[in-house]
Amino acid sequence: MRKSHPLRRVVLATAATVSGVVLLLSLKPSTDPGATQAAGTGAGAAAQEAAQGGAGAVVSGTMTGDAAQTQYGAVQVRITVVQNKITKAEAVQAPKGGTSTQKTELAVPRLNAAVVARQSANIDTVSGATYTSEGYKKSLQSAIDKANASAGASQGSGSAQAAGTFTGDAAQTQYGAVQVRITVAGGKITKAEAVQAPKGGTSDQKTQLSVPKLNQEAVAAGSADIDSVSGATYTSEGYKKSLQSALDKAKAGKGQSSGAGNAGGSGAGSSSGSSGSSGASGAAQAKTVTGSVEQTQYGPVQVRITVAGGKITKAEAVQAPKGGTSDQKTQLSVPKLNQEAVAAGSADIDSVSGATYTSEGYKKSLQSALDKAGV
Repeated sequence: MRKSHPLRRVVLATAATVSGVVLLLSLKPSTDPGATQAAGTGAGAAAQEAAQGGAGAVVSGTMTGDAAQTQYGAVQVRITVVQNKITKAEAVQAPKGGTSTQKTELAVPRLNAAVVARQSANIDTVSGATYTSEGYKKSLQSAIDKANASAGASQGSGSAQAAGTFTGDAAQTQYGAVQVRITVAGGKITKAEAVQAPKGGTSDQKTQLSVPKLNQEAVAAGSADIDSVSGATYTSEGYKKSLQSALDKAKAGKGQSSGAGNAGGSGAGSSSGSSGSSGASGAAQAKTVTGSVEQTQYGPVQVRITVAGGKITKAEAVQAPKGGTSDQKTQLSVPKLNQEAVAAGSADIDSVSGATYTSEGYKKSLQSALDKAGV
């Protein structure tokens, strides 16, 4: 048998090793920083983290995160999502006054740009604006979470999807609070109204000038992307913030109303494809809902309602002003308000003369309970 020369074996082994290395290098996927960044800005994992709530779910719309409190003020972020990608990020609230204004002007544009680039809340803190950056990221994550939650509730639409009445959060302005309530039907805003607006002095004139226009714009646009009314900038901005909050609740509300427990079947999903189970899970099942606590000049007011068959069957005040003359006013007004709530089936009831503050607090808490009940 012919023997192999040792030197020949070394040469052959070396050649085989070199060939193997060349082959591996030719097959290895690219991991350079540019490729990694491109993967993060496409419809990959980062984009899914930002806006996709499940396999095949497509999310488009505007989501406002919860306000994050910082040492220097609140930060609140709103994102626009189109086809599972964040196309815009903005701070609807940020610290202001003194050096805070400078830091906000420095940090927020950079943070906004970073969100669109990274498609997640995993963005760098801006040097010199640590508190603002951390608050921004917290609110941003909240907005992303809402986008995730909406994946199964609103597919491919930025407008409100649920049917019913939704009251936005009160937005504080320099001249007073603004709070908007919308009525939604067929995925469209059919009515918008301000349940709170600045009043007193020149604020009365500005409110009377701006609110009707803003209401019309909200219905026409079907979104919070409406123009501010000249001469009433603060009221307009507060209106738009509260309107966006109401729209967010409407979008989230579709997922709730598609189930069986929504009173009155007012949600979009409760009136379709559910006739076979309306007896077991239908609107006739009574439930009790407690509204938010509303602070008044004389004390808190909180309303609890019982709903059955889509109607208020009982209303009661679990909190009301007390002490001194407040006891008399509460005893005078609350029974009347309770009766009015049941009779009207809504929060659109008259204030009781002589108990204006209690009445207004009652109606706000009642509306909150109605929103929770989906009536």
